[in-house]
Amino acid sequence: MDETPRAMRWLGLALLLLLLALPSLASLAGDPAWISLATRMLIYALAAISLDLILGYGGLACFGHAAFFGIGGYTVGILFRHWQTSEPIFGLIPGSTQFLVTIPAAMLVGGALAAAIGALSLRTAGVQFLMITLAFAQMLFFLFSSLSQYGGNDGMTVRRRNTIPGLDMRDDTVFYYVVLAILLLALWVAHRIVGSRFGRVLGGLRQNERRMAAIGIDAYRYKLVAFVVAGMGGALAGALMANQARFVSPDMLTWTKSGEMMVMVILGGAGTLFGPILGAMTLTVLEDLLGRIPGWGEHKMFVIGLLLILVVLFGRGGLYGWLRRRLE
Repeated sequence: MDETPRAMRWLGLALLLLLLALPSLASLAGDPAWISLATRMLIYALAAISLDLILGYGGLACFGHAAFFGIGGYTVGILFRHWQTSEPIFGLIPGSTQFLVTIPAAMLVGGALAAAIGALSLRTAGVQFLMITLAFAQMLFFLFSSLSQYGGNDGMTVRRRNTIPGLDMRDDTVFYYVVLAILLLALWVAHRIVGSRFGRVLGGLRQNERRMAAIGIDAYRYKLVAFVVAGMGGALAGALMANQARFVSPDMLTWTKSGEMMVMVILGGAGTLFGPILGAMTLTVLEDLLGRIPGWGEHKMFVIGLLLILVVLFGRGGLYGWLRRRLE
């Protein structure tokens, strides 16, 4: 388990204060677009934290995390479409635009999908596990690409954000603070998980699975539970992204999206709680800045790939590890 030094805690507090003040700073700067960018950063940070639970703490290199991200987004989109048409799903489940209905539904579907994928893929390890999770994600990608009822390759528009009584979710600032609150809650839950007996067992499995099995630990069961929790977190992030973008498409399920999430975790520092947040924020801002430079938009992945290589070669522990060594 990562022990956070005092200096890093102060840095985390400073980052939190900055995030709380960001909408006001964006208004003062006359650039409200920063609120939308910051919301996207927070959503990807949530996705990265959920992936880090199995990648950084569990040692499971999952290349299909976008499957859960995409299924969370499509759950919101499908529920909206059936609410709009007043046609129940499978003739039984009514559509909805209520945030307190769609978000738990997305997490439930994501968890069920993770249980099904994990039950099969966790019987393998290493490259085989990576390839099987990738294959499942690609199967879902082609499935939703073929569903013309839900937009097929063109995707599906979610014309209005899910609603919360008493809050104007159409306001980007209100939605930003809702996402920030969910991220902080998810961070607290992740902290509790990795600090628990379950988290210590998961770390032990990463280091030496045979030794843990020798003392009576059921490795398969622990890894499956971690995989399901990570899937629910990924689906939660996807559901929030569908609300933020008001659009879902098969692009949410592509292998490149899974790769981006892995880059966020590795760039920020795998096996830490703060690292994935740093990685998600850095990658999202870098992509946005490079996209604004004429002629660099189409080459942005080259620059990001070069940065990742430098971090892996010279920044042991990612950005979090680099900052920690400088502040100790």
